[in-house]
Amino acid sequence: MSHHGSDFEAHYRWGMSSPSSSSTSRTLSESASKALLRSYGVPMADEREVGDADAAARAAVEIGLPVVAKLCGDAIAHKTERGLVRLKLASPDAVRDAAADLLAAARPEDGPVTVLVAPMVQGNRELIAGVVRDVQFGASVMLGVGGILAEALADVVFRPAPLDRITAAEMISDLATQKLLGEFRGEAAVDRERLIDVLVGLGRLADERPDVASVDVNPLIVRADGVPIAVDALVELDDAPVDRVVARPRPTDEQFRALFEPRGVLVTGASTHPGKFGFVSLHNILAGGYAGGLYGTNLQGETVLGVRTVADIAELPDGMIDLVFVCTPASANPDLLRACAAKGVKAAFLTSAGYGEAGAEGKKAEGELIALADELGILLAGPNGQGVVSTPVNLCAQIVAPYPPAGRIGVASQSGNFVSSFMNYARATGVGISRAVSAGNAAAVTVADYLDFYADDSSTAVGLAYVEGISDGRALMTRLASVAARKPLVLVKGGATEGGAKAAASHTGALAANDKVFDGFCRAAGITRAATVEEAFEAAATFATQPLPKGPNVVVMTTAGGWGVVTSDAITRDGQLVLMDLPADLTAMIDTKLPPRWSKGNPVDCAGGETRDTIPEVLEMIATHPDVHAIVYLGIGIQSNQARLMREGGFHPDHGLDRIVAYHERQDQRFAEAADELSRRTGKPILTATELATADPDNPGPATVRATGRLCYPSGNRAVTALGHLYRAAQFRARRGGS
Repeated sequence: MSHHGSDFEAHYRWGMSSPSSSSTSRTLSESASKALLRSYGVPMADEREVGDADAAARAAVEIGLPVVAKLCGDAIAHKTERGLVRLKLASPDAVRDAAADLLAAARPEDGPVTVLVAPMVQGNRELIAGVVRDVQFGASVMLGVGGILAEALADVVFRPAPLDRITAAEMISDLATQKLLGEFRGEAAVDRERLIDVLVGLGRLADERPDVASVDVNPLIVRADGVPIAVDALVELDDAPVDRVVARPRPTDEQFRALFEPRGVLVTGASTHPGKFGFVSLHNILAGGYAGGLYGTNLQGETVLGVRTVADIAELPDGMIDLVFVCTPASANPDLLRACAAKGVKAAFLTSAGYGEAGAEGKKAEGELIALADELGILLAGPNGQGVVSTPVNLCAQIVAPYPPAGRIGVASQSGNFVSSFMNYARATGVGISRAVSAGNAAAVTVADYLDFYADDSSTAVGLAYVEGISDGRALMTRLASVAARKPLVLVKGGATEGGAKAAASHTGALAANDKVFDGFCRAAGITRAATVEEAFEAAATFATQPLPKGPNVVVMTTAGGWGVVTSDAITRDGQLVLMDLPADLTAMIDTKLPPRWSKGNPVDCAGGETRDTIPEVLEMIATHPDVHAIVYLGIGIQSNQARLMREGGFHPDHGLDRIVAYHERQDQRFAEAADELSRRTGKPILTATELATADPDNPGPATVRATGRLCYPSGNRAVTALGHLYRAAQFRARRGGS
């Protein structure tokens, strides 16, 4: 196997670590690097460092042939490029000759040199491990598949340093090429405990030695007995301090209550023109049914939508207004905030543009406004935001639609458009929102601040966020980890690809984080990361409406075979959920309710043999069996779909169609109610899926699912994706002693 680093690994080492460009950085020699790593438990081969060719030959005999010989020196970092490595030396003479050649190849600038003699470690598998100190996220431990396929596979995972043994084990399990870690070409499975030792040691090194900028252990060869041995290692030091953004303190709960549950709201710049923000925001607050005091300012003191406005904030009552919704130009806002503070206002949402997104002058104005708000004790949301929604008080203070149904999902987003997207999904699915806010420029209040408030908010069951540019990844993820420890948190991140990262930078002005490092932080914190906005909402809706499963065993119940097949595929692809074998006693029970042609296995395919009570009865048998942890129920709405055609076919209500249509619709309603009741009674997730959820949302099947407060999934595979997120969250909490 190779005894040198790869370009793939170097991408992570140098592409992410800013210290390497500093004038204070220096690379330790291979022997010094290995000595340091050995002290942190990284296993090294039995090596000798010698000064002449004869000593090299003697060292080879002591170690055992064949061996590797390398020229080493403090100024020599990349040996392979200069041809300073000799492999598979099988005799003392070969070692002596190789050592002499290497010493002769030394250059004056190399300084003092030695020859390193090491055993030729054999193994069919190579890993890479190390430490990277990212400019945004600080130190992370890296593990990946090495060797000639490293760049092609790009199978590499990260976790923030330091890390415990549980996290290290999860890191190993997250590698995609798990077959390489099992028995392979006659060699033993990788000794995971030894590999965990390596990762934990690297994490401790990164934590205790802030001067270590990066560590490369490449290759980490897995011997035939499964033991990983480090063959090459390189440590780079850098004493230069890394600048960190000093995190602002989070607004107080009193300030957040002023934003989300205000006694009164003031709209500044209220307008009679229906195309202006001052009209739209006032309209939306009224349309949402907000019952608190509503006030407006208007230079002419006009009445807008029945609200009598004033020309001067001084004319408004004291102590009655908690929130000001600002639709005035940036130039007017400093005086406006001072006037609002005099009236007791504790929170301001700024739709105004022309701040940090508008260049240097805008950034200066933004900084001055933040300082003023801090001085006045006002929470400053935005600027350049779309608004805030709080369904517990029927507040729709935003310059866009829609207003969502009430529910238990708390939304915070760097992009206002995605707040709208999540609320549109809430309207479509019936799974509602508790709070929602677009952070805008997040000048003074960040997405993490809002999520932190949601984590202790009794109206919110799960946080849902969209993030893009990240200015201080370590601080952000520390905050988000605290949130996820208290309440489920679903995150979708823009800029996961190179193209998306460039777009995110132009949108937010902040750098896009290395996606694999970001992913490692999410996994370490128990944050549910979704790949798409749709997946993110469905995951959040599942957390809000389903119990956590107590294990991985899933049964698919379907009224048609094909749906069950593709859903079974999705469960298998998940990698952690289990399409369980039906226990004999459960099979026997189902036999009493279904005709002999049913599938006799999982999926439970009813094969068109349902009678009036079959679906509820078989569902109950499955849900109450102790070995079953979750159910995916497919096929609801079929009877009502036929009923719709009967209604529309021109013969209804004659020929007995009125009775059969009513019966079909009643049946699907009963099935949805039975699934909901069983889930509540057993404490097990039962996910109902049908394309009719979107193809015909008024069908009594999906409509009743919505009426029970549950999400009706558009397909079996989307239900499985959501269930997978639910199960991984349950596993994370169980491994860490949570409920």
